[in-house]
Amino acid sequence: MNKNAGSTEKFIEGRLQMSGKGFGFVITPDPIEADVYIPREAMLDAMHGDQVRVRLQSVSVLAGRKLQGEIVKILQHANSTVVGTFTINRGFASINPSDAKINIAVSIPKKSYQGAQSGDQVIVEITRWPERGKKAEGKVIKILGKIGAPGVDVLTVMATHQLPSDFPAAVVEAAERIPTLISPEELNGRQDLRQLAIVTIDGEDAKDLDDAVHVEAIGPGVFRLGVHIADVSHYVRENNPLDQEARQRGTSVYLVDRVIPMLPHRLSNGICSLTQGEDRLTFSATMDIDSSGRIIRYEIFPSVIRVRTRLSYTIVRQILAEKDAKLREQYAPLVPMLEVMEQLAASLRQKRIRRGAIDFDLPEIKVILDDQGRTLRLEKRVRSVAESIIEEFMLAANETIAEHMSNREIPFVYRVHADPDPEKMAKLADLLRSFGQRVGTWIDVKPMDLQKALAGMEGRPEEKMVSTLMLRSLKQARYEAENSGHFGLAAKFYTHFTSPIRRYPDLIVHRLLRETLAGPLPAKRREQLLQLLPQIAADSSDRERAATEAERESVDMKTAEYMEQFIGEQFPAIVSGVTGFGFFVELENGVEGLVHISSMEDDYYQYIEDQHCLLGDRLKKRFRIGDAVTVQLIKASAAEKNLDFILSSDANSKRQKSSGVSRSSRKSTPANNKRNGSGKEVKPIAGEKSKHKNRRRKP
Repeated sequence: MNKNAGSTEKFIEGRLQMSGKGFGFVITPDPIEADVYIPREAMLDAMHGDQVRVRLQSVSVLAGRKLQGEIVKILQHANSTVVGTFTINRGFASINPSDAKINIAVSIPKKSYQGAQSGDQVIVEITRWPERGKKAEGKVIKILGKIGAPGVDVLTVMATHQLPSDFPAAVVEAAERIPTLISPEELNGRQDLRQLAIVTIDGEDAKDLDDAVHVEAIGPGVFRLGVHIADVSHYVRENNPLDQEARQRGTSVYLVDRVIPMLPHRLSNGICSLTQGEDRLTFSATMDIDSSGRIIRYEIFPSVIRVRTRLSYTIVRQILAEKDAKLREQYAPLVPMLEVMEQLAASLRQKRIRRGAIDFDLPEIKVILDDQGRTLRLEKRVRSVAESIIEEFMLAANETIAEHMSNREIPFVYRVHADPDPEKMAKLADLLRSFGQRVGTWIDVKPMDLQKALAGMEGRPEEKMVSTLMLRSLKQARYEAENSGHFGLAAKFYTHFTSPIRRYPDLIVHRLLRETLAGPLPAKRREQLLQLLPQIAADSSDRERAATEAERESVDMKTAEYMEQFIGEQFPAIVSGVTGFGFFVELENGVEGLVHISSMEDDYYQYIEDQHCLLGDRLKKRFRIGDAVTVQLIKASAAEKNLDFILSSDANSKRQKSSGVSRSSRKSTPANNKRNGSGKEVKPIAGEKSKHKNRRRKP
């Protein structure tokens, strides 16, 4: 925070994050500084993502008692292009941005149409920024296609988030020079592990297989866990075209109908992917683990492996959980090792639980499309023993690598998760108390406190809602060049080592391991890394957030599209969140949407903040988290990626009046108003669990 010379006015600089409803928040790079609420009338024509200077004014009750300010200067525009629908009305052309956070219209002069017609989705380059009441102006640079045409919706998501569709020619040429076979010279200095019973365990549709595992007994109650990760750094060398493109992309992106890979397919699905029966170069971490889950010895080294068998999560689940006789016979040589893996994963998990790690188990949804890109059905992924095995093994390897590098005081990239904001914890503590759960001293809350509260909610109807609200109350994990620990995992050391095919930080971690295993870092290289790594960490965090948002939008869009066929139908639901403008509901199969307060015409409802509910003045009906209601779907908007419901009057007229202290909480603030409902399936969902680790963001 800065002060003007000779003035008591206070200013702050940061990035504007719009809400889609006209207001926004300025986010500062300093994690200690609070976000600043900017009302609609104080925007100064700034757009989502812009770097701005803000004059602080007061504390805003509307923003949940956050600081409020006004933008006094736009330091740097973030949006050189905008994606939207091209419209000609009375001879004037403009686009309305597809991203609700870009809440401005862009005028298009006739000379800049480039053949676009009304109803086209287009990308427009901004030629004049909005200023003092004048509209922004731009020119069409690409036509994506007509609204409603197959694939145009996903292309819009890609363009909105500036996700590339192709690799530059120089990158393709660099990939073509990578050999598809391993030469004998490349095995020099590597441990040969090709004789081990190493397996991969992934989703059926996974193609970029970057991790393989094996377990062997080495003594009474002690097992050796081997985690073998594709040695991408052997092929992608620093500052070559492949490395530069990977850094710019930051991560692979998994949309509903395609994967946008970080590396060309020749690497990601070819020589780097740990294909069954093929020799592959890897980086291995072997850990000797006792019955309590304690790692008593480890070793990190370059290696060569040959995957014995490719397994799927479904096959492993059926072997271990369902005891499928046919599969156990088919994979008989591997069954004893899989059973040991199950026991070892349980020991590792119990160790994490004992130290206080928070284990969120929220279901995911997989969208199944037809050949035209329309939604056929949605499948709910339910976590099983197979996913837990891989998750625990990857967590153990990531922690081991992070501690190894931290102890050697080597410049590095860590995965950190800061302690939660005390204000948010105070609100969460209030919510948990209404359910009979306590979190200790919320000013200095510990992971163990939240873990115990989640355990206390297990099996209750409100369990998922409380888990979701707790997750939203925590800060986002990010990459940093300094280690500050991981709150959610209750870990002192953590990094990302296990997915270098699809995450740039993991590739950097491999590169640093390779350098340090060769000997001490030269002073010049150390200084170079100290300058380089903070920016790599920041850029990687930004690209991860963009990818996550694009993935979520593509799923929300397709689920809303799927729900269009159910408009007018009624469904049993549970209240999943309460705000001043209505409440959110979740159907039995995960579909979520909004019941707006304006549709509740039987009474005048007020949001009672200290009781966390909507209360009717006359009839005294009360709506709160966990309440059962019946709702009717009245709108499903793929474009807006949300669902609108109304209460079903026949069913809900029989609701009994409620009394006593509310059991739930969801404060109505502009920060919460940006949440959209998303459809996730109405008809019964097949119980098939197919967790695709490449679609799931790691801690």
